[in-house]
Amino acid sequence: MIRRTEPRPLVPVRSRPPDRSAAPRPADSVLAMRIGLLGTGNVGRALARGWSAAGHDVLLGSRSPGERTDLGLPVAGLREMAGHAEVLVNATPGNVSVQLLRSIGAPALSGRIVIDVGVGLTDDYTELSHPNSSLAEQIQAAFPATPVVKTLCTMDSTAMTDPGGLAGPSTVFLSGDDAEAKRTTGRLLTHLGWPPSAQLDIGGITTARGQEHFALLFMGIAGGLGSHTFNINVVPRAAA
Repeated sequence: MIRRTEPRPLVPVRSRPPDRSAAPRPADSVLAMRIGLLGTGNVGRALARGWSAAGHDVLLGSRSPGERTDLGLPVAGLREMAGHAEVLVNATPGNVSVQLLRSIGAPALSGRIVIDVGVGLTDDYTELSHPNSSLAEQIQAAFPATPVVKTLCTMDSTAMTDPGGLAGPSTVFLSGDDAEAKRTTGRLLTHLGWPPSAQLDIGGITTARGQEHFALLFMGIAGGLGSHTFNINVVPRAAA
């Protein structure tokens, strides 16, 4: 459960950029970025807090920003959020993500990286809404000028932002067709606590299917453990 802090008013990023002078910076502070997060649920808030603590300039995007001023994080409308961001993170339910991105518009997304952490599931969580594809592929097809990277969708929001809190090492996957977008995403993952040794690039955007389809096994493991906070680790064969 994410703990709430005292709420702050909506930050009008276009007319008054946030004061970042006192914010902590990542070790490679020159790479601090403006990150817009589409979605204000548990995942969006957890990622925003994690990257903000690392010194990045984060802004949550909502269709009703005036109703989301109690989050302790800056919130703006979707278009304002996209205009602010160098990197946009999709943290919305996968069965509505493409529609929400289309409401922002392709021109506003062109040239930006989209990090997609969403998974499309039916209301009862028993089936995928993209059984023969993946949400990431659909986003990439809808916005060909916007490089999409799939990651972080094999775990819950607690593990995403606190991998060191797990009982041992684990793996985070990256899928995407753009090498530079994946390098940028990898750097942002390190600022959440995922060292390069924990990151596994599994190939192009079509490999996002494997990440998303893991959701069905995830639900089974969660039922067996009695907890949603866990992750998997890829253990290769021992060297001869």
